[in-house]
Amino acid sequence: MSVQASVRIAPSILSADFARLGEEVRAIDDAGADWIHVDVMDGHFVPNITIGPMVVKALRPHTTKPFDVHLMISPIDAYLDAFAEAGADTITVHPEAGPHLHRTIQRIKSLGKRAGVSLNPATPAKMLDYVLEEIDLVLVMSVNPGFGGQSFIESQLRKIEAIRKQIDKLGKPIDLEVDGGIDRTTAPRAIAAGADVLVAGTATFKGGPSAYAENIRALRGS
Repeated sequence: MSVQASVRIAPSILSADFARLGEEVRAIDDAGADWIHVDVMDGHFVPNITIGPMVVKALRPHTTKPFDVHLMISPIDAYLDAFAEAGADTITVHPEAGPHLHRTIQRIKSLGKRAGVSLNPATPAKMLDYVLEEIDLVLVMSVNPGFGGQSFIESQLRKIEAIRKQIDKLGKPIDLEVDGGIDRTTAPRAIAAGADVLVAGTATFKGGPSAYAENIRALRGS
């Protein structure tokens, strides 16, 4: 039996106006965002540098919506406590970002946070075999991480379908999130494959604050 939940939209602040981040977070909250997706990049694990725990902490008072923090950094373990203390609700990590994924997941859970695992386009679903029952979220990257505005990689639909089957077989309500190239065209395809959380940067923030609510409605309705 499928445990696929209703679709939730997690706008990525990577596409927000960085000079007005607090206002942007409040605007997407008011527009109906379910989660706030925070992309953390270090210029090492991925080819870009974004924000750190101090910015997450500064943004925390601007919304009560869950902070969905995606750590694209390596080494990973030394920064888990800082992001937990900054206000992350879910902390998602990559298997390649540290030597002991299970230990990393244990640490996130011990901090009282939801634990997620993210799979890059070339990372197989099989990487979840011995950790799936320990986590709360799987994030399928449908672009190569590092930059916003990229095109959806079609092969990831098969991966989403495979992970949906794994989650349903386990019978545990694990969120299946997709990030990369999500728009009004690709969103329904990701949902049909089994996704129940959509990360959308460009598709959410295009048009400015007056358009955010309609952008979110369009993605959810798709």
